[in-house]
Amino acid sequence: MSEEALIPKMRRIDPEKKKVKIPFTNIGLIVLAVILLICSTFLNINLQHYTIPSNIFTNNTNAEDFIYSFFIIPQVPVLMFICSALGKKMATISVFFYILCGLFFLPIFALGGGIRYIGEYSFGYLLAFIPAVVIAGSFLNKKYSFPNMIIASILGVLIIHTFGILYMVLIALIRHDSGSFITGWIGAQSGLKIIYDIVFSFVFILIGKYVNSFFKFTLE
Repeated sequence: MSEEALIPKMRRIDPEKKKVKIPFTNIGLIVLAVILLICSTFLNINLQHYTIPSNIFTNNTNAEDFIYSFFIIPQVPVLMFICSALGKKMATISVFFYILCGLFFLPIFALGGGIRYIGEYSFGYLLAFIPAVVIAGSFLNKKYSFPNMIIASILGVLIIHTFGILYMVLIALIRHDSGSFITGWIGAQSGLKIIYDIVFSFVFILIGKYVNSFFKFTLE
């Protein structure tokens, strides 16, 4: 073996390659996702559909009894749309910045903002956004199949509401609230809303699937 072969060869690194490239497109999409979460927080949609009233076999029914109205804030379905459209990683970053902005910079939560918001009953729902997009995004990253989209919507919604309810109960116990207050609050904030969130989350995940394909086609 020659002496030249024993000398370690040094490879010069081009200074241009050492520079960290800032993904401006990703930053723009994350900012847009945060804006969508903020807007969905203050959007209250009145869902009306036909139903079967409990007093249908009596003579006291009228046309209005067959129409059911339910007001829903579409933040959870919008979150699932972001998870589907941007992927698990970028959706998690978006949620992180959303919570960070609400706690330290702007009153963008439903009841305001600030570090004291940690003591609000509903803050657990916001914290649950992070594990929800991580777990739901894991299924969507495997394959955008209908079974995976159904599982992602169900698990994402159940994680948010389960963690949100547990956090609310903890705050209520610390404040020594009554049992009737706790059950009433859970019924208002979760209850039937879980069903609506699952249904609309699936629809929004399906829409996000095509948005994700569009981003991949245009950015690659």
